[in-house]
Amino acid sequence: MPEFAIYPSLRGRSVFVSGGGSGIGASIVEHLAAQGARVGFVDIDEPASRQVEAKTGATFLKCDIKDVKAYQAALAEVAAKQGPITVLVNNAAHDERHKLEDVTPEFWDDRIAVNLRHAFFAIQAVVPGMKKAGGGSIVNFSSISYHTMTANLAVYQAAKAATIGMTRGLARDLGGDRIRLNSITPGWIMTQRQIDKWLTPAAEADLMKSQVLKEKVYPPDIARMVLFLAADDSRLISAQNFVVDGGRM
Repeated sequence: MPEFAIYPSLRGRSVFVSGGGSGIGASIVEHLAAQGARVGFVDIDEPASRQVEAKTGATFLKCDIKDVKAYQAALAEVAAKQGPITVLVNNAAHDERHKLEDVTPEFWDDRIAVNLRHAFFAIQAVVPGMKKAGGGSIVNFSSISYHTMTANLAVYQAAKAATIGMTRGLARDLGGDRIRLNSITPGWIMTQRQIDKWLTPAAEADLMKSQVLKEKVYPPDIARMVLFLAADDSRLISAQNFVVDGGRM
């Protein structure tokens, strides 16, 4: 069985994760808590999030990340409880399928809010505390879908492509304060939602043909990359994008 790394620098660190109630986000919360970090997270799915909270000891706040004022207030509440947030993981997203002809301005704004805007305003909220603490690590999430040109996802893909640009721009702006920003581009990650909605035998066969590593990628594979980028082991890594996809791209 594989043995995975322990990161002493994460012990006691104040960490915040968006969308931590299920899927990749829940795995990130679990892995950070297992390292001894003090973890807060938000989600809109309260029943699932309470299970994660009970399992990990993390602090859960129900919050719609599209409500910027409420979201920044939640970040402040977590920081007041567990200390200035020095690791921020902007994981929350929703890959709702959509056709070009069905997209309205309202739908566009809603999808950008849930897939991009919240990350910017979370960063805005935590940066003052990171500066006072002497630095921090911010991890943003992109998506392989805009590289593979997955059908009926153009608005989501626009947001996820923009995430990399935002990450690099802010890495330059904040590097002088020892605040690092990096992005992760997951491949097709086998969350329960993905398995239930899209993992057919034919789709799995096509995936294995396209990946050089012939194994499906699961949420813990992403969480372990987050651990590395959050920890001091990556202290001189910033403005980079890390693809975790089994060698598909």
